[in-house]
Amino acid sequence: MLPYPFEEPFDYAVPAGMELGVGDYVRVPLGPRETVGVVWDNRETTDSRIDSKRLKSVAGRFDAPPMPAATRRFVEWVASYTVAPTGAVLRMALSSTGGLEPPRAAVAFRIGTVPDDFKRTAARNRVLSIAQDGLARSAAEFADLAGCGLAVVRGLADTGALQAVSVPPRMPAADIDGNFPGPALAPDQQQAADALVGHVGKGFSVTLLDGVTGSGKTEVYFEMVAAALRAGKQALVLLPEIALSAQFLQRFERRFGTRPALWHSDVGSTQRRLVFRGVAEGQTKVVVGARSALFLPFPDLGAIIVDEEHESAFKQEDGVIYHARDMAIVRASIEQVPIALVSATPSLESIVNVEIGRFAKLDLPSRHAGAQKPAIELVDLRKDPPPRNRFLSKSVIEAISETLARGEQAMLFLNRRGYAPLTLCRTCGHRLKCPNCTAWLVEHRFHRILLCHHCGHTERQPEHCENCGTADSFAAVGPGIERIAEEAGALWPDARTILLASDTVGSGIGQGPAALDEAIRKVQAHEIDLVIGTQIVAKGHHFPMLTLVGVVDADLGLAGGDLRASERTYQLLHQVAGRAGRAERPGRVLVQTWMPEHRVMQALVSDRRDAFLRVEAEERQMAKMPPYARLAALIVSGPDQSEVDVVARELAKAAPRNEHVQVLGPAPAPLALLRGRHRRRLLFKARKDVHVQPLLRLWLDQVDIPNSVRVQVDVDPYSFL
Repeated sequence: MLPYPFEEPFDYAVPAGMELGVGDYVRVPLGPRETVGVVWDNRETTDSRIDSKRLKSVAGRFDAPPMPAATRRFVEWVASYTVAPTGAVLRMALSSTGGLEPPRAAVAFRIGTVPDDFKRTAARNRVLSIAQDGLARSAAEFADLAGCGLAVVRGLADTGALQAVSVPPRMPAADIDGNFPGPALAPDQQQAADALVGHVGKGFSVTLLDGVTGSGKTEVYFEMVAAALRAGKQALVLLPEIALSAQFLQRFERRFGTRPALWHSDVGSTQRRLVFRGVAEGQTKVVVGARSALFLPFPDLGAIIVDEEHESAFKQEDGVIYHARDMAIVRASIEQVPIALVSATPSLESIVNVEIGRFAKLDLPSRHAGAQKPAIELVDLRKDPPPRNRFLSKSVIEAISETLARGEQAMLFLNRRGYAPLTLCRTCGHRLKCPNCTAWLVEHRFHRILLCHHCGHTERQPEHCENCGTADSFAAVGPGIERIAEEAGALWPDARTILLASDTVGSGIGQGPAALDEAIRKVQAHEIDLVIGTQIVAKGHHFPMLTLVGVVDADLGLAGGDLRASERTYQLLHQVAGRAGRAERPGRVLVQTWMPEHRVMQALVSDRRDAFLRVEAEERQMAKMPPYARLAALIVSGPDQSEVDVVARELAKAAPRNEHVQVLGPAPAPLALLRGRHRRRLLFKARKDVHVQPLLRLWLDQVDIPNSVRVQVDVDPYSFL
């Protein structure tokens, strides 16, 4: 099987003297180049009309553990479920082919022979004192322990006082000890932990760990990880976003004495190679990662945890479209291991699976260490509107001023990046839009650019309106967090403020995971008074001195007619409210809304989550929508609009039709132009008991699709853009 969009494996001849087994990673010729493949099976599948002598030969075998049978089966299952080519799914399991090569030895240093004319300094003496135990350490380890620069260590090596030695690379997370003593748990935590631990080694099971924000869910499922380690197994923890990894790693290190292996898109290639190899060899015991970590070749998996299981970030929308939470359950089933789904605001899908007995459920209804839930208040913007061209109400301004005066921290939350979502000409009303997408350009004033958040197109704000020619006529419409930061700077000029978004992480700190880690550290250390952020600060973070959260625009996610708009909005607002008052100081949350009567707002203020979900469930059931029905979307796209329309119409003509199935469309997608490609959507709707994949494959087989047009299949769609 090759990591390209092919449905079936290719046949190759095995050269004399080469021993190959199922699962082996190999190099094979493909056209004019060589590529990596996996021996999928060893059956004689070659067409009898083809002379076996014409088969190309396998070029070489990698010296690596073979891909486990469970991983191969998982790849095939995902391909079948998502209606994707098996090779396209395999590509996700071969995302670090460098890990197939044996890792190179590392250079370390140990005590050598100190020359007679050796010039001693305080730093050199500290390094030599540490080296007296005879252990080999890297230059960085010596420098860290001795509190000196790398040049000091290298200088000692040049004199012979330290001797360079070659050592095997240390595999990430190879020395995690399941018996490392953990913290004392509260009675309800201990009860939940015991239940999770009891599932380890007992085959497949799914448990929903449902706990309020601040209830200590992480410490509970750490006990499940520890149990897997004690059983000699590996563990996988999936997080929806890289932004959650900073504090998580600190908590993991406190619990286990060392850090897990990290796996996400921002991990460097060297570390990715080591993690891939360490997992494949069974040396790397715990991996914490984004959804792609699900495809690592674990040979001895013992437990899977999906934290923040409700998060839409677990849904991959490009390439092979899949939901990592759902596929994690499948992998757990194939591996015959337990899986825990963790959330303070579980998805309706998981709640329904609990109700029908498919999942077990554990509850943590109270905050840890006696902390109280924050008081949530609605600010009716119809009665307490902000001043003109401002976005913070009098109530929020007064509350933040009082909080800062007490020496406590406050947070302003708005899930919108940039300065303003729309820029238009005051004279003629012309709006600046992306040339590649059906989207407005977002002003990012701090970077002095206009940016499309869908394709990444950037440009400078023009001096003249291209429509009417008026100079300096553009105005920002609506707020982004940069505009809120500008307003906050005018209101509280002495407050130490930080801006936290995926593309903006505080002045002078930079961008990326390391910058975010430093920003979170500064907030925890109370070097910051006022946090202004998007959803990356809404969950997972523990700020003991943060007692006030102000939500700038609570209604933002309710527009657009999305199937899950109310559910998602409730989850996000509940999570961000949970940042307030997590220690001994009580918390307060002010939610600015134009619709205080909306059931999302009423559920928040009354803390009646279950009643809210019941109403959501009833509406979905009446509308015959998920989780009480099946949906699949076909997204037809291409550079030529007329060609896309022709294919979309042909698909509509060939659509399956019976009493249990309904096909809607084609219709222009809300983002009708995305990255230069015109897009049309068809929606397949079926009864819950209908097996949709065979119908989808038969449907697609009936239409001749030209190479210039792409048809993507999205089974169980979460986004309808």
